[in-house]
Amino acid sequence: MKSGVLCLYKEKGFTSHDAVAWVRRLFGTKKVGHTGTLDPQATGVLPILIGNAVKACDLLPDETKIYRATLRFGVETDTEDIWGSVLRENATRPERAALEEGVKAFLGEYMQVPPMVSAVKIGGKKLYEYAREGKVIDRPARKVFVNRFELCSFSQEEATFVAEVSKGTYIRTLLTDLCTEVGCIGAMSALERVKSGAFVLENTVTLEELEKMSPEEREDLLVPTESIFETYPVCTLSDFHTRLVANGQAVRCTKLGLADEALGARFRLYQKGTFYALGEIVERDGASCLFKIKDFPSDPT
Repeated sequence: MKSGVLCLYKEKGFTSHDAVAWVRRLFGTKKVGHTGTLDPQATGVLPILIGNAVKACDLLPDETKIYRATLRFGVETDTEDIWGSVLRENATRPERAALEEGVKAFLGEYMQVPPMVSAVKIGGKKLYEYAREGKVIDRPARKVFVNRFELCSFSQEEATFVAEVSKGTYIRTLLTDLCTEVGCIGAMSALERVKSGAFVLENTVTLEELEKMSPEEREDLLVPTESIFETYPVCTLSDFHTRLVANGQAVRCTKLGLADEALGARFRLYQKGTFYALGEIVERDGASCLFKIKDFPSDPT
């Protein structure tokens, strides 16, 4: 079974977990995971990890993601989207100019309180578990980063935005906070992820399309596992240092030309042109060293 990443287009009406189960069946393997949950009503890019690529689940880079989201004015719900229970409604509508100015307040670092319907854990329970019990609890704001937040279209009933945000940012809450900023109420009515790391909307495939393909055609869609880590620089090791790293030894950075690298920096490790592991700069006996943190062996031929 070939390993790699499938750039899936998740459609409305099913969860990311459902998508994983579907892919497991189509590819005939239990070794399937994903790189970031999309809500059932959300659509868009959902990178699926297959085979040895699932080992990357706990090592994903903190890359930005781009979303296209629609905000419906005049309604407030308990989930910050139109699928929740309505808390209040009114006829107040913002001006386009107010929204164009309001988005500027969220650019850069932004302290965001996660929504009650999120999977953030507090007191050993996920927030959505409290929400199902009808509870609303205090939760601390978390620092997120908004690189881009633009108004794309506007009417008296809805507006559509594009937002490029850091990992862990909740778009529904960003829209809710924007409403507070401009003095109105609103709820998210559509959400599409158009980019996740290296994976973009234009390269996605739907489950319906996968169903119609042969096993060979499906496997041809997989991109190499290392594409997940494309933002990390390459470190090519000699045979000697490869053996040391492979055996769990930390190699001093001065011996690898990495003396100026900061602790925590990560690298794609190569030998003879082939990616085989992920490494990280760590401290050992007072010296900066390169240490292998995860193997990504090639598929058997």
